[in-house]
Amino acid sequence: MIVMPEPLRPGDRVALLCASSAVPSERLEPSLASVRAMGLEPVPYPSCYDANRHGYFAADDAQRAKDLQDAFADPSVRGIVCVRGGYGAGRLLPLLDWQAIARTPKPLFGYSDVTALHIALQQLCSMGSYHTPMPSTEWYIGAADADVPEDAGRAPGSDRERATRHGGLDPFTEGCLRRALFGGLTGSLELGGNVRTLAPGRAEGPLCGGNLSLVCDSLGTPWELDTRGKLLFLEDVNEKTYRLDGMLTQLRNAGKFDDCAGVLLGEWVDCTPEDPERTLTICEILEEVVLPAGKPVLAGLACGHALPTMSFPLGAAARMDAAAGTLEVAR
Repeated sequence: MIVMPEPLRPGDRVALLCASSAVPSERLEPSLASVRAMGLEPVPYPSCYDANRHGYFAADDAQRAKDLQDAFADPSVRGIVCVRGGYGAGRLLPLLDWQAIARTPKPLFGYSDVTALHIALQQLCSMGSYHTPMPSTEWYIGAADADVPEDAGRAPGSDRERATRHGGLDPFTEGCLRRALFGGLTGSLELGGNVRTLAPGRAEGPLCGGNLSLVCDSLGTPWELDTRGKLLFLEDVNEKTYRLDGMLTQLRNAGKFDDCAGVLLGEWVDCTPEDPERTLTICEILEEVVLPAGKPVLAGLACGHALPTMSFPLGAAARMDAAAGTLEVAR
């Protein structure tokens, strides 16, 4: 049975760390400010600082693993917020004392590369965690205007730029995030986006999954994602359609769609064909690879590498109705 850690309370101290890539130095202070704006006290760990950068990592493997281990062990810290994703969390998994982590359950927040940690917490600690936006990639735009560099992190015309122009995180994203932080992410979830039914049916079970490429990376390891009787959530970014086909096929061949109770699909941001003249669409790939398992499939959830985005309580018991386009989390 997967146990969800106790939610945070206003004023709680939360560890901020980078389990993967480094946070841009100009975004650290705005990230801290955005956590304070959520009513929490941020405690930045060494992996947050540019001085500890190690190549394309926020720090070397030993330091990043130590930050995570220390954050779980520190009784004054009530939760752990990953400042950003990127690449590298998977390198930490063999270095961590999972038995010790299981003894001190705390909510962990993040997405993208953090999926590696979400999966390991479920598989090795029977501990739930939260698929949420992160301070240096989404939260920081919600900090006070004086704290946010005018051009920080903006791509012209992007959802992030539009959200910033409207004064920070959009209400949907911020509302979901606050519910994840403070324990209100239960009951019927507003799924946002262009939700559509790919295969009708009802299913229930613990929520699992995250970023598709990280879910695939878990296969064949001691922390391989077990989808049996669960609702499997998947999303990804910046992948060619043939790569999505390959990863979904790998999950199919590993029996993950046969094992799961239902499938929830989020955003496929900037996932374009290598050759637009000769390709399968994402919808065609899903029809050929995912739907033959005969499970309910709900697509178009506003969750993943885009704004607005919802938050997910990974590990929590939930019920989906694909025909009605609904998802309800047990209270």
